Amino acid sequence: MKRALILVDIQNDFLPEGALAVPEGDKVIDIANTVGKKFDLVIKTQDWHPAKHKSFAKNHNLEIGTIIDLNGLQQFLWPVHCVQGSKGADFSEQLASFENEFIFQKGGDIEVDSYSGFFDNGKRNSTGLGAFLKQQKIKALFVMGLATDYCVKYTVLDALELGFQTHLILDGCRGVNINNGDVESSIKTMQSAGVILVQSSEI
Repeated sequence: MKRALILVDIQNDFLPEGALAVPEGDKVIDIANTVGKKFDLVIKTQDWHPAKHKSFAKNHNLEIGTIIDLNGLQQFLWPVHCVQGSKGADFSEQLASFENEFIFQKGGDIEVDSYSGFFDNGKRNSTGLGAFLKQQKIKALFVMGLATDYCVKYTVLDALELGFQTHLILDGCRGVNINNGDVESSIKTMQSAGVILVQSSEI
């Protein structure tokens, strides 16, 4: 069975000292570098926002954490992060490059946020990742990266909905946990949808 690893948003702005730092976000890098060699394909998703993106609090003159309606979707307003072409949007320099890797960018439409590596939050547009994986005859996906309770969760849920056998590499993820319990709740949601939980040592 052909397998792919999806490394979600291991970018400078999500690492310690980044604009939207995920606690212990850097701890996933060594795991990614180790397990990446074991897969037929490695997909890196990359948050890739225009500077004027409407998910940024600054662009509404509102406080970070404010929740607004953005084109019919509930939108949490974030600090400016992963702006196209910025150092913050780059992958960590410690993250390995793999011979069989492909990069899929998301978040390029200023009118809608994009947590999942497959679709924007309104499922109005696809990144093309699902079709690409099916074209490559991939049956099983293993997902890890940042952050458990946002981009990892929605990538996993979409992968399951698209019919892939989907695994979550638990020790290869870290969460934002804005509200206490967000990470645990997200893992339960993914389990209910059918994800298989694994540790990197089992791969």
